[in-house]
Parts: sequence; C-alpha cells; structure tokens
Amino acid sequence: MSTLLPNRRKWLLNVSIGVSEAAVIKKNKRQMAVTALQGVYSKSRHHAMQIPRIRNARRFFTGLLCSFSLATAAQQKELVAYANTLQGTNSEFSLSNGNTHPSTALPFGMHAWSAQTGKNGDGWKYQYKATTIRGFQQTHQCSPWVGDYAVFSLMPVTGKLTVGEEERATAFSHADEIARPDYYKVTFANKITTELSPTERGAHLRFSFPAKQPAYIVLDGYDALSGVQIFPSERKITGYVTNGRFIPKGFRNYFVIVFDQPFEASGAWENTNNRIFADTLSAEGKGVGAFIRFKNGAVVQARVASSYISAQQAELTWQQELKSFTRLEQTRAAAARIWNTLFGRVLVEGGTEKDKATFYSCLFRANLFSHTFFEYNSKGEPYYFSPYDGKIHNGYMYTDNGFWDTFRAQFPLNTILHPTMEGRYMQALLDAQQQCGWLPAWSFPGETGGMLGNHAISLLADAWVKGIRTFNPKQALDAYFHEAMNKGPWGGANGRAGWKEYYQLGYVSFPESHGSTSQTLEYAYDDFCGYQLAKLTGNDFYQYVFGRTMYNYKNQYDSLTGFMRGRKLDGAWLENFDPYEWGGPYTEGNAWHWQWSVFHDVQGLINLMGGNTPFITKLDSVFSAPNKVNVGAYKQTIHEMTEMVNANMGQYAHGNQPVQHMIYLYNYAGQPWKTQAHVRNVMTRLYNAGENGYPGDEDQGQMSSWYVMSAMGFYSVCPGTDQYVIGSPLFPKMTVTLENGKRFVVEARNNSPENVYIQSAVLNGKPWPHNWLRHADIVNGGVLLLEMGNKPATGRGITNEDKPFSLSSR
Repeated sequence: MSTLLPNRRKWLLNVSIGVSEAAVIKKNKRQMAVTALQGVYSKSRHHAMQIPRIRNARRFFTGLLCSFSLATAAQQKELVAYANTLQGTNSEFSLSNGNTHPSTALPFGMHAWSAQTGKNGDGWKYQYKATTIRGFQQTHQCSPWVGDYAVFSLMPVTGKLTVGEEERATAFSHADEIARPDYYKVTFANKITTELSPTERGAHLRFSFPAKQPAYIVLDGYDALSGVQIFPSERKITGYVTNGRFIPKGFRNYFVIVFDQPFEASGAWENTNNRIFADTLSAEGKGVGAFIRFKNGAVVQARVASSYISAQQAELTWQQELKSFTRLEQTRAAAARIWNTLFGRVLVEGGTEKDKATFYSCLFRANLFSHTFFEYNSKGEPYYFSPYDGKIHNGYMYTDNGFWDTFRAQFPLNTILHPTMEGRYMQALLDAQQQCGWLPAWSFPGETGGMLGNHAISLLADAWVKGIRTFNPKQALDAYFHEAMNKGPWGGANGRAGWKEYYQLGYVSFPESHGSTSQTLEYAYDDFCGYQLAKLTGNDFYQYVFGRTMYNYKNQYDSLTGFMRGRKLDGAWLENFDPYEWGGPYTEGNAWHWQWSVFHDVQGLINLMGGNTPFITKLDSVFSAPNKVNVGAYKQTIHEMTEMVNANMGQYAHGNQPVQHMIYLYNYAGQPWKTQAHVRNVMTRLYNAGENGYPGDEDQGQMSSWYVMSAMGFYSVCPGTDQYVIGSPLFPKMTVTLENGKRFVVEARNNSPENVYIQSAVLNGKPWPHNWLRHADIVNGGVLLLEMGNKPATGRGITNEDKPFSLSSR
C-alpha cells in the first residue's frame, strides 16, 4: 500500500486546486495510452532495436499494468465517502430511525451545519420524507427532544425576494443531494445549487444561481433576540443570535459572514411578521435577519465563523480558520483530510461495501459529540465563555452530551481514540462543577439535568483507570459526594432524586420517585465508580462511603418473580407486577430491560438469580418473550415501544440504552458463543447506512459507538474498569492506530456472515482463552488473532478466569 501514497497525495493536491478526481484519472489514462502507442511505434520504426525491445517487453507491460493499477487505486473510495450523513434522518415524533440530521462538521467541532426542512424551533430540523428545504443552519442539536441553540441560517432565493421560511422553502429531491461529513450539496428544483464544507467553528458555502436569474441570500435570525449589521463595501454581515433553552444570562453567538461577490442591494427583515426593511444596514429585535441581492446568475461564496466570546473573536476565528480558503474546494479538501485521517486510524479490511458504509457512517456520528466549546485567542491559547456561569475562563470546555446515553460506549471509545481530548474533558467536568455547583449530566450547552444517574463519575473513573490522569481525584470525589448527597434544582440527573431513601432504605422508593428502580440500579453503579476511583487513589474515606452502597442493586431484586421490581417506603413490592409494563419504577423501559443494569457486578446478579443456568435462561427469554407492550404509566405508545416492537427480537429493545449491553452478559455465565451470535445479528439486522439506519435514537454517538466497538470485536460493559468484553468482530481485519502511533490489529480469519463464532484466540502470539481484553492490550499495540467458524466452540472461554470483571466472587 505504501506505493499508492504518492499517487494519493497527488490526487488530494489536485482536489485542493479544484480539479476533480475523474479529470485526474482521465488525464492519467490518456497519458498512459500515448506512452503505450509510442512504445509500439518505436518497435516498428527501429527494426535494428526490435530484439532489445522484445527482451524488455515484459518489463514494459508490467510497468503499464502497474500504471493502470495506480489509476484504479485512485478511483477507490476515500474513506470519508463511505459516511452517509443522511443515516437515521427518516424520523419523526412517533418513530425514530436515529433522529439525526445531515450534519456537515469536523470531529467534535464547535458548530455543525445542516440543511433545514422543518420550521424554526422544530426539533426535527431535517426529515427525509420532506420535499422542501428552507435554509442551511448552523446547528448544535444533539437530540430533537431538547431543541437547538445558537442557530441562524442562510437560504438562496431566486425570482421575487421572499424572506419568510414557508414562502422561501424550495423543492428538492434526494437524487440531487450529496451528504458527506466534509461536503453537502443539493440542487433545488429551481436550479439553485448550494454547497457546504465545514471548519471547526465555521463553514464555507457556495450558492450557484441559474443564469440571468435574480440572486438573493436570506439570513434568518431564528426564534429569539438577534441583530445584524451589513457592510456593503466589505461584502460582509456581522451579528448575533441568542436562541436556546439552557443558556446563561448574556449568552450570544456572534457571527461574521464574508461574501466574495459585491452587493447590489441589501436590507434587514424580521421573521415574526416577515416585514422587510429595504436599505437598512443595522437592526436588532426578535428574529431579525438580513438579505443581500447579487447580480443575476451569480455564483456566490460565503465564509462564516462564529464565537460565543465576542464579535472580535468571531473576526479572529474567521481569520484563523477561513481566510486562507478562497475557494470552497480548498475548505472541502482540508475537511476531507481530517476525516480521512481519523477514519484511517480505524481501518477495516474485507467485508462488504454495505458494511463499510454502515461502519464509517457510525464512526462519523461517534465523533461528533461532545462539541468543542472553547476558542483560541490571538496567541493561540484556549479560552471560553462558560455556559454555566456566563463568564470568560481560560482552558478547555466541551458541551452537548447526555452522559446517561454516552457513558456506556461513546466515552470509552474516546479513551481509545482520543485520550488527549478525554484528559482535557475530565478537567473541564471539574471546572464546570466549580462554575455551576454541580457535575454536568446533560449539557446543552448549560446544564439541563436530563435523564437519571450521576454518570460524570463514570467518565472520571474510567479515564483514571485507563491512565488518563489529568485531574485531581480528590476534587472529583468531593464533587461526586456532593452530587450523591443532594438533589439539584434541575432535572432528574442533577444530583439524586430519592437520595435520602437510597441511603436510609438501600433503594429509591416508589411513588416518591418515578423511575425509582432504574435510579437505584444506576446509583449503585455510579457508587462503584466512586469506590473504584477512591481505591485507586488511596482515599479510604470515599472508598468506605461508596463501598457500602454499591451493592444496593440487590435490594431491588425480587426472587419470587425473578425481576428487579419497584418497592414502597415500607419495603413492600408494588402490587400487580407485570414485567411488560413500561414506566412507573422504570425509566423508558420495563422489567425485562432493567434486569441487567448491574454493570459492575454481573456475577453478583448471577448469584441473586440462582446461578449460571437460570441466568442464561432469563437472558434467552428476553429474545423468546413476545414483543408486546403494556404502556403502563406512559398511558400511550412512545416511540421507544414502537421501535422495540419493530425490531421483532422479543423484549430486546436495542433502540434505547438500558439493554444495549445485555447481549454481552453471556460471557459472564459460561456461554460466550451466544454473545457472538447475538452481536452479529444485531449489527446486521438493526443498522445500515441509510435513512432508516438506526433502531432508535442515535443519542450523541452512543448507538453509533455501540456499533463501532462491537464491529471491532469488543464492548465496554463496565466503564470504570480497564476491561472490554469480547464479542464477534464484523470484518476480517481491523487496524486501530492509537494516538501514540502504536497499532492494535484484530484479525478474524475465515470471518463471514455465517462464521460468527470464535474458535480460538491468540493475543500477541499467546493463546487467549479469556472473554475480555485489557485497555493496555489495545493502547500498547499488538495483534488479536481469531479463528472464526460457523459452530459454537463450547469449550472455549468457560472457566472463571475467562469471565470479565465482577465485584462478587464466583
């Protein structure tokens, strides 16, 4: 492969100066054809040289074939081309196939950009079934359920100037759409073409209007206070927007937009009544925006940058990120290089093109959240406007992530691929706690308190145990202790709902706290993470405090029914138990789903349930039980219920987080081959790269990270330990290149859709019978060699030593 690198560099260079790949290939083929003809002509013309020429014919044709091989290689897909940003966009309130939008962004960028089909303020900003687009938005949305913030949009308009979002909406077809991480393009029915490529804190857009047709660009200020200033002589618009639900006082997103074509006319407008203020160069108010008219048939480039700090910082960021890119092709080439480099660090070989598309589409989404929230000053130093206290601080900050979703796989994946960023993130968590009084649970960009649990401690403990030690562990434990002993003013995950009962009774009671059983289970896991961090850092006090409560999960188990159940204040079980009933003591699930949330002590759960045989039987029953739903306390069918039914895998509800680790638990009970079969089945049946690509909400990269890690061949059942549980890798070979330059290779010989079972394993030349890998095994580099087959290897991975970590003895 090393012989292809010069050719690839030449190809990238050509792209960066605006020459298409097809043109380069065509040129190469013409040159090779001319060279071949010249060689033949020489042989016929110089008869005396004919014998030497024949002697060198083999070398000549070998070289010719090599040249054609290089041309063919140039036609191979860039890795970024596999990623489809439309994956999961065919979603709505009642059914999620991902609840995504086609983000055009860099990894963990501060802003993303997306085509907008929905109304301003609608959580479903882009729906695949829509037939019109009304704008191209700067976006930060991590879930339609929380909306968006810091949004403004640009929209090209031809014919009569129309500013209102309904009136300007223009028809399009997916056949005329390209949606990649580095590049989005759409041609409307009216023949306007929009192209878009990202930088970390900005974007480069190009609007191509049909010949001789009027050319307008409309800036929409979205749904809150905004302001614009127009500078015709500089071909520039500056301004700010303030929209968002979870923002501190004084929050503004400042933007600067520089166009490459002169203005023929301009003005302001407001989107409440769609009033136009022609020739106005400055305006402020609710939903204030701007419009620019260019010459008929213009091709207009717009380079945009934004800042949460100041208008001056927005200008500086524009200089830092966009000034040198005078043509969109340059911005696109730079974005493509970044994504290709990242994707090349997780390089798959073999497998189908469909599987590669799904894998790299998921890897794209696994590397979008959390968003960077810091900027660089004129000295190149990071600083940020805090979404927690509204003040300026030095250092790094990250936002837009719900840890209830992402502690499970997205952050563990980061510890492998992005340990430097992960280290900065851990300190940012503690900085956020100092700024608002609480550890973040779901920031967007400020704290929302969404969902349940105190999973910042999971991130901190997981980082520490994996050697990422950029923070003060005593400070982290103090912050967690405060979190665990109080209830905050925001949502269910801000502090602890039911914390008094949890400590006094050993469980959270119902109906005093809805979701009580789920809360007990997740609090116990979080307390294990606190215990683990304390133990690793020699903190006896916190080790004692959290060591007492990390077994509280046992208090929710009812041996008569064999399920985790809700309990009252007096200790009695809730009446009329139905394991199919959603809600009440369970959050977004039922007893079938929440049975397994004992990440840190699966062996303890096995012991509670009577041993390996009943435990395996119950795991099997999740798939054999009918996929029926009792809506219970929800009183209506919610989308998570519909997604479980549609998956048609019994009560296995992969579309939501509580049960996603469950299929890996066979490894703890002596039947790892069932994990291997189920993992491959879920990857194959429930994921694809298309608009219906996910079996539920993608949730800030968690569902994608589940797929990416599972395709690698292992999964993080218990973050806060240094182990990953082995499954069944999807590809014959995968090479993970670490930040330290070392490589970890998973090679699965004889791998195929039928050969999903591990027959034998060798790690770095030594037999590996275990069902787990250590973090060090990966980041230190090495080779995991697996022999795959179509029948279970029932004698492998069944001893106690082969089972992954659990607190309890076996």
